[in-house]
Amino acid sequence: MQINWEEAVNQIFDDRLTCPRCSTDYASLVAGYSRRPTLSRFAPRHQDCPRGEECEARKLITLCTACAVDERLPGAEADADQMVETYMLDCRRDLEDALDYVADLWRDDFELETDTLEQGLKDVAPDVFKDEAAWRERLETEYLRWHREFRARSRRIPHPGWRSEYVEELRALGYETLLGD
Repeated sequence: MQINWEEAVNQIFDDRLTCPRCSTDYASLVAGYSRRPTLSRFAPRHQDCPRGEECEARKLITLCTACAVDERLPGAEADADQMVETYMLDCRRDLEDALDYVADLWRDDFELETDTLEQGLKDVAPDVFKDEAAWRERLETEYLRWHREFRARSRRIPHPGWRSEYVEELRALGYETLLGD
């Protein structure tokens, strides 16, 4: 089953949760993390992964209680409000990973010469930087969508200082961000 991420998000915003495995609506779903490739198809945020069902990355899976038992997914039940927070925090984790990559981790992927050690990813590998910037922009757009939903629900943003820390770190590296100045 291919998950329509836009539809899934809109359902969460409408306080409707649909199990991606059995396509039944519930008041709450089990949210948990798994690296099992067989569960990739139930990971809405993982839909564009180029590795598809072969991916062994840690991903957020949401299933109804019965399907979670059938698929042996450990997790906790979450209603629509809790699901919004869960997805927002998962998006933040991906943004932090992207930040760590552009800050330093990219160096492990390249054989750098002594004269390029102090250069940034943008200078050493422009194509990789372009792909990474596009991925980060997609994540930042998603994060802003979750942020707006918290505001629309008149709920407090979890760990509100996170956004400014992320922006400061990214700007200090000389990169642009959609999350502010």
